[in-house]
Amino acid sequence: MQTTTLHTHCIPRLVALAAAALLAGCALGPDYAGPPDAAPHAAQNGHFVRGGASSTAAMPSNRWWEGLNDPILNSLVQRALEANPNLGAARARLQQSRAALNLEQANALPSVGASALAAHARLPPLNLGGLSSSSGSSTSANLYSLGFDATWEVDLFGAHKRSIQAAGASAEAAQATLADVQVSLAAEVANAYINLRDRQQRLALGDESIRAQEQMLRLTSQRVERGTASSLDLIRMQNQLDGTRADLVPLQADKEAYLNQLATLAGQEPGALDAELALAAPVPLPPAEVAVGDPTSLLRRRPDIRAAERTLAADTAKIGQAEAAKYPSLKLLGIIGLGGTHPSDLTRLDDFAAIGAPMLSWNFLDFGRARSRVTQAERVRDEAEMKYRQTVLDALRDAEDSLSRFRYGRVTVATVARTKVSADRALELARQRYAAGTGTLIDVLDTTRQQITAQQNLLQAEAALTRSFVGIQKALGLGWSDEG
Repeated sequence: MQTTTLHTHCIPRLVALAAAALLAGCALGPDYAGPPDAAPHAAQNGHFVRGGASSTAAMPSNRWWEGLNDPILNSLVQRALEANPNLGAARARLQQSRAALNLEQANALPSVGASALAAHARLPPLNLGGLSSSSGSSTSANLYSLGFDATWEVDLFGAHKRSIQAAGASAEAAQATLADVQVSLAAEVANAYINLRDRQQRLALGDESIRAQEQMLRLTSQRVERGTASSLDLIRMQNQLDGTRADLVPLQADKEAYLNQLATLAGQEPGALDAELALAAPVPLPPAEVAVGDPTSLLRRRPDIRAAERTLAADTAKIGQAEAAKYPSLKLLGIIGLGGTHPSDLTRLDDFAAIGAPMLSWNFLDFGRARSRVTQAERVRDEAEMKYRQTVLDALRDAEDSLSRFRYGRVTVATVARTKVSADRALELARQRYAAGTGTLIDVLDTTRQQITAQQNLLQAEAALTRSFVGIQKALGLGWSDEG
């Protein structure tokens, strides 16, 4: 390391150099020119490939959960957005990044300090060339001083400018990351709520099926006793009942797990929402048409894309920081001091010491360290660009996949609904035949069980459709708001 310190006779030349650099706004490294065009065809198409007839190009609502028309869900999402610990951690990271930006801005400004000294010294007898002081006794002295000092590093090659740019972009990336956490949180609450209502409804239908099968089992047992049915029929009926009961066990476990999940998402302990959500309610259904906008608006809106773009901007600025480290740095130092052997000397403003000194330092012989740091920064920037491109492609794929699942989910619901209508008709016919004396009660109960199974299948299909709707909203990057 070679360090050069320049004295006062160099001040005029260095001041002129610093002024010229500042006026020129010199900053090494590449200037950020915006993100690359990672999806040119999406912008040209102007619409989603998998949208289908159920989606429209209208701008979607950011508070999409309100479109499900479920006040309880609205309340749960709002509580989660206010009290979720992960969201609180993201807010703290945002404040950290803003503090880092403030620090970098402050580092570009002069630093001013003050110092004060009051000292009493007792010195032994002086011995100069073998001759002792005449008195042969120790001496004492007082010292008082008051000083101010200021330092400022002139941003000759834009190191401070680039560091402020990098910190500002990082703060904006943290803001976008906070929004992305909000998007994921709203979707997670909605999915947990949909799954909870699905399990509650299926458990209720399962209880109905068990009651029907228990009655069928009793009637079959009576028929066996009368010799009109075989023991095999009774065993099959018992196995069917046991299977239905077994199917309800994991549903009950799922229900409790989703209750716990909703509580913790809202920042509460497991079980805190049990009483509030104990009463079963229907699964909320999506609207007939879903507004999805277009791919261009998606790329502007999704927080993870914005976070990746801001990270790319920050890493681009850091190349300039590394470049500036290859060149000299200039610091200006100034000191003003008052002092003497008596406190009154501190008031003698016409008798002060002043020092002004520039200091130029340059690590010109570092055996390639600075060049390696620049290369490292360039490769980090290249990695950030590739991550940005991948984030854009993943976002478009998420949107297209969600739209496709939603479109085919509607087909599934329509098909299962027709099956359910057929099961309803079969149950009505079985009841009519039983009333007319041409059918048995077992036929009615068995048809009832089949109709309940059709109801459960329709319920599962509707829940899957609503989850697909939630998936669309998450893929579109909806559900966030700017927070300070």
